[in-house]
Amino acid sequence: MTRLSLAMGLVLPLLAHAAVGGTVPLGDDGLHKPDWLKNSFKVLAEDNQEAADAGRHLLLIVEQRGCIYCAQLHNEVLTDPRIDSLIRAKFDVVQVDLFGGTELTDLDGDILTEKRAAAKWGVTVTPTLIFLPSDLPADKDAARAAMAVIPGVLDADNLLAVMEWAMAGGPETGRDVREVLSR
Repeated sequence: MTRLSLAMGLVLPLLAHAAVGGTVPLGDDGLHKPDWLKNSFKVLAEDNQEAADAGRHLLLIVEQRGCIYCAQLHNEVLTDPRIDSLIRAKFDVVQVDLFGGTELTDLDGDILTEKRAAAKWGVTVTPTLIFLPSDLPADKDAARAAMAVIPGVLDADNLLAVMEWAMAGGPETGRDVREVLSR
């Protein structure tokens, strides 16, 4: 019984970690594929309207194959139970491949590849999170319409704070995202 107890004492924490953190599977394109990603035709104005109609917010994640920081974001931050449950309840997430050839329709109506869209938005770092407002300004692309564009990986507490800020209306709260992050 002692060996069984010892084995269970060693295995159970590993199973608990796998359930909380774990490894998010990769798709054929080499990008992480959590089960909450929105299946989208990447017509961003339509995606944003669908999210708003459902009382949700649209979040774009720009990533690239082999990105160690994207892996960190998916496997360590987005799997945090607080963030995972908030995404499932309040966000539609569309993945954009920094070097992708899939066609995307930007908020301003431009039709271009994911790669060209990322360049247009000035995204050079992966991952980059783009939080879009429910009410879109007219004739602006995704980066210029965004409440916040966050390059790199935030820790779970900071990402949670930004997500809550975005849900509360972002800039309409009277606070800039930099204030949220400097708390």
